[in-house]
Amino acid sequence: MQYNKSVVNRLKRIEGQIKGVLNMIEQNKDCKDVVTQLSASRNAIDRTIGLIVSLNLEQCVRENIEKGESTEKLVKEAVELLVKSR
Repeated sequence: MQYNKSVVNRLKRIEGQIKGVLNMIEQNKDCKDVVTQLSASRNAIDRTIGLIVSLNLEQCVRENIEKGESTEKLVKEAVELLVKSR
């Protein structure tokens, strides 16, 4: 699968968030602020996982339809990936 630039950009933003959390910890910032930033990072990761799975599913479904093959297994696998990621 080829990943588009938006996925890479999202991951770079998440990387920046995590670096920011590390800086907050090194500066002994308040626990609530650190946890808030970690939660935001986790949410961003979850959204990125969803985007990657959906882009891959779309590509695979399109290929299967072109081949005249069923897409049922692909959808089940995508749902399993999303469930596993939680």
